Amino acid sequence: MPATVELLGFGEALHGGEEFLVLRNRLFRQLVTDHGYRALAIESSLPKAEAVNAYIAGHGASRYEDVADAGISHGFGQLTANRELVEWMRQYNCDPANATKLRFYGFDIPIGTIGAASPRQSFEHVLAFLAVIDERRSATHRQHIEPLLGEESAWDNPAMYSDRSLSLGGSQATGELRLAIEDLISELRIQGPGFGTGEHAAQYSEALHYAIMTRQLLNFHVAFARGAGQAELLGIRATLMADNLAFILEQERTAARYWRSPITATYSVAKRSSRSLGGRL
Repeated sequence: MPATVELLGFGEALHGGEEFLVLRNRLFRQLVTDHGYRALAIESSLPKAEAVNAYIAGHGASRYEDVADAGISHGFGQLTANRELVEWMRQYNCDPANATKLRFYGFDIPIGTIGAASPRQSFEHVLAFLAVIDERRSATHRQHIEPLLGEESAWDNPAMYSDRSLSLGGSQATGELRLAIEDLISELRIQGPGFGTGEHAAQYSEALHYAIMTRQLLNFHVAFARGAGQAELLGIRATLMADNLAFILEQERTAARYWRSPITATYSVAKRSSRSLGGRL
């Protein structure tokens, strides 16, 4: 495999088909054992995937069943091939002979039960980092944001797919949340010179990305509520997925390979590198 390759796609067009996933698993194992690849991302909610990454690292949940749905969106955690993949990554990491450990990511938009998720988890991630650098400011933001978030179920209400007026995207609270995330993005960028390097650099980069991801998630809800067509909604999603891939590449300082269908079914593996790609796709 040429060392200059940064992103390579493999495609499959079926949701729920296992044959391609079995092949993916074989390819990933070979890339790990023969070519030094150390990270993999699938078409799954980026925030949710943190639970799976903790599982394969040997902390967090102790059973796959505890992360199958909590850590893999779209119901893909129930697929046998995905379970086999995650368990193999966990076993690899548990072997002390493997000094460099594997990492697991999702790079899809935050997903709820059936559609785009509540922005709560993404906001929480940003506020948690802000609390580390300025607890008072974080508490002030939280006091303003918390009442606007409402109930999780209201963001993922199945009835809104037949009546878009039920979507929270058109509410005054969502408008205020959009202003709130812009304030947070601005504040994080102002803090960049102090925290963009040094011991907090990785956490800062992650918090800023989560803030930008929250902006796009809110944009998705707003577009849905005003009756946007599928092309626009998928465009917002695709843009965010590309941003997430760029973030993963930067985090891993990698060259990467991803497995993607022409429509939605996307899987990715990434190889560690000594240089930063700067988010180039």
